[in-house]
This record gives sequence, C-alpha cells and structure tokens, in this order.
Amino acid sequence: MPPGSEVKASSTRSPAFIMKGTFSLRNPRVSNPSSVPASFPAPAHPLRIGLIGFGTVGSSVARILIEDAPAGLQLAAVANRNVARKRTDWVPSSVLWTDHAEDMFAREAGIDVFVELVGGLEPASGWVRSALTAGRSVVTANKKLIAFHGPELESLARHNGCHLLFGAAVAGGIPVIPGIEHGLSGDRITRVEGILNGTCNFILSAMESGADYATVLADAQHRGYAEADPTEDVAGYDARAKLAILMRLAMRVHVHPEQIEARPITTVSAVDFAYAAELDSTIRQIARAEQTSAGLAAVVSPMLIPRQSPLAWSTGTENMVVTCGTHGGEVVFSGHGAGGHPTAVAVVSDLVNLAHGLGRIPGESFPAQVTIEPAVPHYIRFLVRDRPGIVASIAGALAAESININAILQKPGCCADRLPFVVTVEPCRTSALRRALEAIEQMDFVLEKPLDMQILKK
Repeated sequence: MPPGSEVKASSTRSPAFIMKGTFSLRNPRVSNPSSVPASFPAPAHPLRIGLIGFGTVGSSVARILIEDAPAGLQLAAVANRNVARKRTDWVPSSVLWTDHAEDMFAREAGIDVFVELVGGLEPASGWVRSALTAGRSVVTANKKLIAFHGPELESLARHNGCHLLFGAAVAGGIPVIPGIEHGLSGDRITRVEGILNGTCNFILSAMESGADYATVLADAQHRGYAEADPTEDVAGYDARAKLAILMRLAMRVHVHPEQIEARPITTVSAVDFAYAAELDSTIRQIARAEQTSAGLAAVVSPMLIPRQSPLAWSTGTENMVVTCGTHGGEVVFSGHGAGGHPTAVAVVSDLVNLAHGLGRIPGESFPAQVTIEPAVPHYIRFLVRDRPGIVASIAGALAAESININAILQKPGCCADRLPFVVTVEPCRTSALRRALEAIEQMDFVLEKPLDMQILKK
C-alpha cells in the first residue's frame, strides 16, 4: 500500500479509537518474507502471469512484478491492442508481447494466472470466461464485469477448480474487499456507504475552494484523473457498480446495478459549497446502501455531509468506505482509492494470495430488489427571479406533499434577477419531494431546475 494509505477501524461508541495497519508491498501479510511461517510456504514454482492491458494500472502491475517481484510470481506475457506502441525497455526480453490476448490462452504459452485490466464488459468477459473454463485463475480490477456478472463468473471458477479475485475492483489500493471478506465475516453488516470514485472526489473537494465545475473537470482530465468522456464517473455509474459489489460481499444481497439510482454531480456549483459551509457541512458523492426490516435502500448521489462525519475528511482522489455491523459497529477504510500504483498493489496482493494457495472466503448472496426510499432531510437550492411571495409559493407546494421546511438561507448581495437561495426540509421521501419540485418548476419565478441533495445524518 502506498504511503498515506491506511485502514481505520473505529467503534461507533468511541469514534476517537483508531487502529492503523501498514501493509508490505512484497507480501500483504508479513513485513519480512523470510519470516513466513511453515503454514504459509513459498510456492515451489513461480506462477507465470499473463497481463491483459498495459495502461496506467497494467504498467504499474508489471513494474512491481519486475522490479520488486513478490516470491512466487513471474511476469510471462503482456497483451494490449497496438502493443508495439506499449513496448518498453524495462520489461525483460523473456516476456511475450502480443496484440491478441487469445495468444496467451494456448497451452504452449504456459500462463498460470491471467490478470485482466482492460475494463468494460466486452471483450473482457470473453477472456475471463475462457480462462476460468480452462481452469486457470483470474485476477481483475474490472468493477463493471464483477458488478454485472460476478456471481456467474465465481460459479464458473468454482466449477473448474480455480479462483476469481477482484480486490482492486473497489477503492483501488484500499483493502476493502479482503477487509470485508476476511475481517468482517463474523458480523452482520446492515449498512455500507462511502466515497467510491476518486474523480468525483477530486472535483468536489477542489470546488470547495470556490472553483467552478468546468474548470476543475478540465484540470482533472489534464492530470489523468478523468477520462475525455467523464460520464461514467460524474454521472455516478462507476460508483454504482462498486456499490453493487460491496452490497453483495458485505450485505449478502445481489442487486443488479441499474436498480441503484445514480444522480450526477454536474448540477453542483460553487454556491452550493458556500451554503453547505453555513450548514457546517461539505458536499461529496456518496454511495450508500442500507438493509432494514422495511427493505433495501441504495443510492449514489452528491450529498451534504456534516463536517464531523469521517466522509467529510476525504479529499483529492482519496476513497473512504464505512460499514456498519450489528455486533461490531462502524469500521472505516480510507486511503488512496485511485491511480495506477495503489490499484496495482491490490492486484499484486491478490496474485500473492494465489501464489500461496489462498483464495477468497466463499459467501452466499441472495437476489434482492431495492424496495424502499428512506425518509431523509434534503437540501434544495433554487435560482429565481426575485419578487414577493416566492417563499410562500414554495412552502405551499412542499406542504401539499406533507413536507416541512427546516430552514431558509439567502446570501446577501446576490443579483435579484438571478437569486440563489436554499431551503432545507425535514426528513421526507425523495419521491414526494420530486413531486413538489415538479410543481415548483412550473412557477414563473423559477429560472432553472432546482437542485436537491440528501443531507447525510447519522
């Protein structure tokens, strides 16, 4: 794990109690490989690794396997489209380079484990299925593939006596998945929430200082934090896939990702951070799921986060995941969730586990539906052409849906022709609030669609 990453476990009864763990790159279980006990033997022969994808993460994985190779692992082949432009002199000449991943599936290639780092559903799905069908284990960071087809692929791996590991699919270099599967398997987790997309966290935490969305997005793209088409990130689809994975592993419910509502961060502006500060809060993209006696709730959306919440502490490309268990209370995982090197650490850690005969702890999940929308407080920002009676009209539309106003905030000095002001409301159903806002949108003083965000409360 890179410097600055950490795993924190904090009790809900004593939030100040924090445990920090440091993980070795060469072996995620011990800091000195020579001290490995007899029950954790070094493999007799190194696993030959076939790497599919030599982009930011793939090249970082290759560097670790070449320059700081953990015991029992050997990079044998690299596949990438137009591979000639990817060739580099720090990769040994013994490594096979190919434009076609299928070349590595031939027996003569001698590949033991495939690492899929291309992403997306196709052609990655075909490669992973081919490897598992042939009885060869796969390590992947492909959250979309695992979110949509994880149970099916895990079943295929079990049937063919091999493993599918995906510790890098959620939160990059933070060991959230092994932490949940190994460290929290004795608890019954009822809630999981967090910051799962480094791009959105970079954008929103930069906007906190007053920058506008377009400027920060351009900077994120220049730094390589955001794609040329950032829709997957900023629309919430990336975090939605990751939340679906966490729900299956932590809460034992298998939900199709498209059941989870995803709302974009693109409508958040600098003025919202100014109003959030007045409410002693900030704004982050939050992925949240909760199982109650009434049913299952799940959403990905920008939300108002109280300053005292651990989720408000995450800045830049950092990720954070908070789980809540019936017996163990809250556990917080935080650290570098994005970037080539942190994600590569998670990939190589999975490979180390395979080299020493360690797979995942199997856990049964059950198909489920997102069935409830909990009543929560909301922040609503309006942009209006000022005139008498506006507040009364808005209050009337909210009251028609049995929604109570909690507070009204208006910054002085704003132009009356384009006046932004905020209304916070007491806990209500999102569907009821939407009906009220649809009615308000039709009023002649409203200049644009109101922005509403949940206010995260503990």
